[in-house]
Amino acid sequence: MDPLHPYMFDVYALALPKGLSFDEDPPVNAWADSGHLTVGALTQNRKSGKHGVLIMRRREDHVWAVLRRDADSFSEEEAMAIIRQACEEPACPVLVPSGARRRTPLWDLKGSEPSGIFKLLGQPCRERGAWMLNQLYLAMPNPDPNWPKDCQTDNFHTRLWEALLLASFREQGLLVTQEYPSPDFHITNSKGGNAWVEAVTTNPPVRYDHASAGTDPLPQDRRERMLGAAAERYARTLRNKLNKGYTNMPHVAGTPFAIAIADFHAPGSMMWSREALIAYLYGLYVRKVEREGKVVAAAEAVDTLPGDPSIRAGLFFTPEGKELSAVIFSNGASLAKLSRVPISFGGDSGDYRYVRIGEFVDDTPGALNGIPFSMDVNSNEYRDLWKPYGYEPWTAEIEVFHNPKARHRINPALLPEATHWLPINGVLDCRRYFRHSVLKSQTLIQPSSEPIPTVDSLVFQDTYDSGDMTDDQSIV
Repeated sequence: MDPLHPYMFDVYALALPKGLSFDEDPPVNAWADSGHLTVGALTQNRKSGKHGVLIMRRREDHVWAVLRRDADSFSEEEAMAIIRQACEEPACPVLVPSGARRRTPLWDLKGSEPSGIFKLLGQPCRERGAWMLNQLYLAMPNPDPNWPKDCQTDNFHTRLWEALLLASFREQGLLVTQEYPSPDFHITNSKGGNAWVEAVTTNPPVRYDHASAGTDPLPQDRRERMLGAAAERYARTLRNKLNKGYTNMPHVAGTPFAIAIADFHAPGSMMWSREALIAYLYGLYVRKVEREGKVVAAAEAVDTLPGDPSIRAGLFFTPEGKELSAVIFSNGASLAKLSRVPISFGGDSGDYRYVRIGEFVDDTPGALNGIPFSMDVNSNEYRDLWKPYGYEPWTAEIEVFHNPKARHRINPALLPEATHWLPINGVLDCRRYFRHSVLKSQTLIQPSSEPIPTVDSLVFQDTYDSGDMTDDQSIV
């Protein structure tokens, strides 16, 4: 058997019901057979010091099956003997249990024509991202039967968003189940209670090819950027989901309900549309004012969206909004995210280098711009941003906007590593887990022989006049 890199074990462990949560019995080391058909982890109880074992093996459809999980039971020698036997014995894939649905292969096109964005995963520079997407698909407890076909075709981004949400939830140690067709996820932990989460993406009025669309010009007028077309798309998407009456379903009634949303309404819109979501949810327009000779941000209330006065701004303060506990958002639901995470594990990056360029949050009161950065994703400098993980975490861009008027509020402890926005006494209080938060970024894939771009060369450094921008574009 061969030692298994801790970060690789973290990927496989996302298939466990509670992901990376091992309670009082964290893993010490892990091993695998030569083909990674079988994985064995040695655990150790924090209190007693006794060891345990976790034995996982792939099913015939490549989904992980847990063969054995014992905690706080053995000496180290006894536990290692169990792991060694499991990893070294001749083994075949586990049979798919009777009554269980066989997982359709993600890469089996079955004669259908894949979308341009799905085809990009076939490029050599995106090999690790393609592998990672497949691992996340196989880790899902009960994906929709149409999941692979949707991912291959026009609903790629919706399925990508679901995969990234699963990774984030289980990375944080949540119990994630999919026992009902909808909402998409039920999440639970001992400190934060539970919630139902429905995933959705804002989509364009007219479909476009994500693989070749480039980036649309940023709306230069600040009011249009915050209260214009982007806010309208968020409004229509969220209201459509609320109209489906999820909170009236027997299994949802009386518990917190959140909608997780990612934006794809226009090419490159996730680079700037986050502030439109905030404006719509809280009914706030942030403008520039000069105070004591310094330009700062100031918020003012708005009642409706100017482009469509029938849409009331401030969803959280409407009667229907009371059923919505929170909105979960990410400006990093991108193809680049799939590759950055495994690239940041370290090791040989091959012929390509992933460079993330963008801006960090500037927490200086009244700051309107971020702090520029340019970093090799496979560098200690970049990995040091994401302690305690040592690699880019799935939750790095996840934000939770809480509804102060919700009938059933979400406890922030349910999503302990997300960024939380909590309205307190009329002010949005931001609570972060990670020290650094990325406002906007692009991911440049370049030959490993080329120099890393400097901050001064960032192509969009002076394009936007607000720090409230978003991630993420991938440039080859």
